[in-house]
Amino acid sequence: MPKELRKRGKRHRKSATDHHTPAQEQELIDEGPSSGPSWIVPRDDSKQVNPEAPFGYVDPEIKAYFRTFDDQLKEWQQNWDEAEGDEDIDPNENRRMFLMAALQEISGKERELATDPECAGGLERMTYSMDDFVRRVFMDSLTGSYELLIKHRFASHVIQTLLAVAPDTIARESRGVLPKVEDSDDKGQLRTLTQLISTFPRYEILPSLTALIMDQFASHVVRALLLLLCPQLFRSDAPHKSQAFVRSRKSAAWKAKQGPLKSIFGDGPDKGKASAEGRHPPEFREIVKKFVTMLRTSLDANEVRSLAANKVACPMLQMALEIEADQGLSDEPGSLMDHVSVGLISAYHNDPSAVPEASDYLATLLRDPTSSHLLETLVLRCPESIFDILWSTYFERSIRKLAMHPVANFVIAKALERAGPEQLTYALGELRDSLSKLRQTRIGVLRALIERTATLSVLEAEICEAIFSAFQVSTEEDRKVFVLCALTLKSTSVSDILQSSKAAAPLDPVSPEESPKKHSKKSQEAAVDPLEPTTTGALLLQSLLRLHAPHNALVLDSIESLPPQGLFTLAHHPAASRVLDAIIDGPTIPSRARRALLRALEAQFADVIDDRIGARVGARCWAAADPYFKEKLARALLPHAARLAGSSHARFFTRGLALSLLQRKPEEWRRVHATPSSGATAVSSEFGLNKPTASQITQPTPVLEEVADPAPTSNTTSPARAHKKRKRGVAATDEIDALFDDAFGRKVARSALEQETAQSLSSPETKKTRQGGAGASESVEKDVDLGVVVDAIKAAPRGEGKKKSRRLGP
Repeated sequence: MPKELRKRGKRHRKSATDHHTPAQEQELIDEGPSSGPSWIVPRDDSKQVNPEAPFGYVDPEIKAYFRTFDDQLKEWQQNWDEAEGDEDIDPNENRRMFLMAALQEISGKERELATDPECAGGLERMTYSMDDFVRRVFMDSLTGSYELLIKHRFASHVIQTLLAVAPDTIARESRGVLPKVEDSDDKGQLRTLTQLISTFPRYEILPSLTALIMDQFASHVVRALLLLLCPQLFRSDAPHKSQAFVRSRKSAAWKAKQGPLKSIFGDGPDKGKASAEGRHPPEFREIVKKFVTMLRTSLDANEVRSLAANKVACPMLQMALEIEADQGLSDEPGSLMDHVSVGLISAYHNDPSAVPEASDYLATLLRDPTSSHLLETLVLRCPESIFDILWSTYFERSIRKLAMHPVANFVIAKALERAGPEQLTYALGELRDSLSKLRQTRIGVLRALIERTATLSVLEAEICEAIFSAFQVSTEEDRKVFVLCALTLKSTSVSDILQSSKAAAPLDPVSPEESPKKHSKKSQEAAVDPLEPTTTGALLLQSLLRLHAPHNALVLDSIESLPPQGLFTLAHHPAASRVLDAIIDGPTIPSRARRALLRALEAQFADVIDDRIGARVGARCWAAADPYFKEKLARALLPHAARLAGSSHARFFTRGLALSLLQRKPEEWRRVHATPSSGATAVSSEFGLNKPTASQITQPTPVLEEVADPAPTSNTTSPARAHKKRKRGVAATDEIDALFDDAFGRKVARSALEQETAQSLSSPETKKTRQGGAGASESVEKDVDLGVVVDAIKAAPRGEGKKKSRRLGP
C-alpha cells in the first residue's frame, strides 16, 4: 500500500472487561487440549448430552462394516434353507464364524450401535441369531443404561426385540440347559438371563415407572417386559392379538417391510412355541406384583382415570388390570379396577344392596375409540358382582342403541360373552327386531349372542328362529340357500341367489394353471362380486355350527342341499372353506352330517385337492375319514395320479398316500395307511394339522414295501412256498426300482409304473384269471412283474449289457 494512503488510526484504551489477569489467561489456556493454535480454546461440552446419541456416535468405519453385515444377514434370513459352498462343509459353520467376528467387532460399542439410526435395525436382526450365551453377554453389557435406552427412539426397539426372543433362553434355563462359561477373575460371574430379567426392572424401571408408561418410546418396552413376565395372560391363538399390546399398527406395518426376522441357522418354526410351554420362573410373578403395587401407590384415582384417554398409556393400564385380576388384587377398595370403575368396588363393599348412579366417565369410555378397549378388559375381568352392577346400570337400559354404535358394539359383544341366562334372555328380546341390521354392520354382537347360547346350552331354538327372521328365511326353499345368504350377509330371494351363484361359480373344474391366479389380490380387487363370500359371513356360520344338534341343522341341511359345483366352489374359497373345516372338526357336529360331506366331496376329490385352499380341506377330510372311506378316497385319486403328482398343491397331499402300493398290494396298503393313526399322520402333517415324524417325511414308498410283509394269497400254500414267493416279489420290486431310478429318475418311473399297473389290473382278462384260485392269482402276479421287467429292460440304454459281459469275461 502506498504511503499516502496509510493513515494512523486512533488509539483505544483497553476496557476493564478486556483486561485479564495472568492467572485468568493461564486458566483459559489450560482449559483443554487443542490440535490447533494455542490461542484457540475448545468449548466445554462435558455437561451437555445429545439426546439423539447419549452414548456418543459410532465410528464411520464400524458403521460401514455393520451395514455390510446387515445386508448379509438379510440375504441369509430370506434364503436360509439354500445350501452354500461345498456340500461337505456345513453352511451354518461359516455363518457362525461370520456372526462371531461381528460380535467381537462391536464388543464394547453396544450402546452406541443401539442408539444409531442406521445400526439399530441390524442389531435387532442380529438378536434372532444369537445363542443363549451371547444374549446373556449382550443384556449384561447394557446393565445400568436401560432407563435411558428404552426412552430412545431407536434403542427402545432393540430392547423390545431382545425381550421378544428371551423366552427361548429362559425356557431352556428353567430346564437346566445352560451353556458352558469360562471362569475369569477379571470379568466376574456372568448372570443367567433369568437373573438379568429379574434384576434390572427393579432398579431401572420401577423407580420411574409412572413416567415411562407415558413416554411414547418407553411405553411399548414396558409392555413387552410385562408380556415376558406373565405370558399366560396375554398369549392368544391369534398372534396379532398378543402383539397388539406391544406394537401399534404403524410399527407392525414397518416391521413387516423388514423381511423375515429369524435365525440364520435354520431353527425350527416350533421352537418358540415349544419354549413358551416351558416352566415359568416363580420370581417373575413377584416382579409383576411390584409393578401393580407401584402404580396403585404412586397414582391417585384421577390420575389413573386420566390414563384411559392417553393413547400411549391406555394399553399399559389395560395390561395392569389383567395382571391385577390374575393376582387376586382387583376386588379390593383402592385398586386400579376400583379407580377405573369410578368406585364401584368400594361402594359394593360398603353396601352391597346400594344401586349406584351412572357415571359420565364410563359412558364416555363406551364411545371412545381408545378407551373402549380398557372398558372391554374391565367387563371381562371384573368380579361377578361388579359385572351385574355394570349390566344393570350401563348396558341393560340402552343395549339396542349401544349394539348399533360403531365403537360401543365391541363392548356389548364382550359383555354378552359373560352374560347369564336371564341377561341373555333379556338381550335376545331387546335385539330381536334389530338383528336384520346387526347382520349387515355389527356382526360381532350377533356372533357373541350365538356363541353364548351354545356355551350355556339355553335359548338355542330361540336364537335359530331369530336368525331365520334376520335373513328373512321362511320357506323350505329358503333354507336350502341359507348358507349362500349367510356367506354374503344378504337376504335375497331364492331365484336371485341361485342365478347369481351359477353365474359366479365356474362351470368347469379349475385347472392347475389357473388356480394360483384365482387367489391373487389383483384379480379379487378387479372383479368385485356382490355375492362374494365374506369373512364375517363365514365366521357367523362357524358360530352357528357350535350350536348343539338339532339346532345346527339349519347350516348342515343347507350344505347338503348345495349342488356339487357349489360345494366345489366353497372348498376353494379362502373364507368359505373354513365352514367346511368347522363341519369336519366340530365337536357338536353329528357323525351323519360329517359322513354326508365326505361322500359329497368323494366324486370330485381329485379336483378339490388340486388347489391351494382345497388341499387343506382335503387333508382334513382324510384325517376325519374312517379306514374304509380312506381307501375309497385313495382309489378315487388313482386315475389322476400322474396329474396330481405334477401339481404344485396336490403333490403335498398325495406324497404320503403311496398310491402305487395300493395298486400292487392293497392288503399291505390297508395295514400301513388305512388306520386311524397312520392315515391322519401321513397326509395331515403336510398342512400343519399334526406334527410329522422324520420317517414320514424322509422315508420313501419302497422302504414301506420292504418292511411290511404281504398277506398270503391262499390258506393251502405251504410256509416254505410262501416264504420263497415273498422273497421273489421283494427282489423283483427292488430290481425294478433300481433300474428305473438309474434310467429315468424316481418320480418319472413311479408315475409310469402306476399307469401301466392300473391298466393291467383293471383289464377283463385279469379279472377272469383271478377267479381261478390261488394258482391263477400267482400266475397273474408273475405276468405283471415280468411285463414290467421287460418294459424296463427295453427302456434301458443299449449296449450296457455287452460292455458288462466283456469286462466280466475271462
